[in-house]
Amino acid sequence: MADLKLTNVEKTYGGTVNVLNNINLDVKRGELIVFVGPSGCGKSTLLRMIAGLESITGGTLEIDGEEVNNVPPAQRGIAMVFQSYALYPHMTVRENMSFALKLAKKPQAEIDAAIDKAAKILQLDPYLDRLPKALSGGQRQRVAIGRSIVRDPKVYLFDEPLSNLDAGLRVATRIEIAQLKESMPDSTMIYVTHDQVEAMTLASRIVVLANKGIAQVGTPLELYERPENEFVAQFIGSPSMNLLPGKITGTGAQTTVTLNDGGIAVSAVPTQDADMGLEVNVGVRPEDFVPTDGTPIFSGKVNFSEALGEVTLLYFETSGLTPAVIAKLPGIHANTRGQQMSLSADPAKVQIFAGGKSLYYR
Repeated sequence: MADLKLTNVEKTYGGTVNVLNNINLDVKRGELIVFVGPSGCGKSTLLRMIAGLESITGGTLEIDGEEVNNVPPAQRGIAMVFQSYALYPHMTVRENMSFALKLAKKPQAEIDAAIDKAAKILQLDPYLDRLPKALSGGQRQRVAIGRSIVRDPKVYLFDEPLSNLDAGLRVATRIEIAQLKESMPDSTMIYVTHDQVEAMTLASRIVVLANKGIAQVGTPLELYERPENEFVAQFIGSPSMNLLPGKITGTGAQTTVTLNDGGIAVSAVPTQDADMGLEVNVGVRPEDFVPTDGTPIFSGKVNFSEALGEVTLLYFETSGLTPAVIAKLPGIHANTRGQQMSLSADPAKVQIFAGGKSLYYR
């Protein structure tokens, strides 16, 4: 398995349309890196550049310390799993998995050993002599992954491999991929998805892409608990983090923010950037809100509610705030529509942003 390094990588089409700029990333051996971001942010393009399916306009790509910008895809030691299974329908599972090795003229004993090993890892032993049409969607995706495993690549690339599966199969296959990674701890994997749950549950580290570059890199919990900017704060988490406008009215060991609607939020995290009177946005995740009879961060009338059983989503009437403020309360909260409610939150979980950037994390 391999280390991978991108230095000032760029992608421009036609010399004028720049889609990725100044991409700097170190992927360590054994990591599972997940690229996430909104549609059109360039995550699949970046993956294809690593694979060699797209040219690199600027910067360098290194695998194990060797620059591979101009190395053909077949010589990079990379295996890619696509959205579609792309299995040969007239070939059995065994034949699909062995096809690339036969093209490479590997000895039959080596091919058989590689297939047996991959089939055991992916629990495909009972299906080796079946045709793809006799398999479920999840089983077909496992065959596609197995086709990569038998090649023993330096880096595995996954381009939204679960997007064609229904909800139930996505959950089951996601767990299988996590177990696959545990069974191959030294394997280096890069995974593209638009699904936050996949990113949060699978990744060693997440790379959030936006505005032609990298918005933040970190472990799933780092991005959730310590977003460096408003984009990451609202992109990670569902529903999105609430942003409430206010001004800093107290500094020192704690930072006090008075919200524009009169509420007060206090952060227990000190900062030197908290200048008096600075206009800020206070970030509170919906699940961090709790009803209070004391000093609230936010007060409002419930405009709409969604009872999901395990949680209830409350949407509040707000003046001039888009989108609406949302609270995600555990359990069932019936007959809340139209009620006035005051909400507070643990000060340690409150975020403060100025100019779109966190005052605490850079």
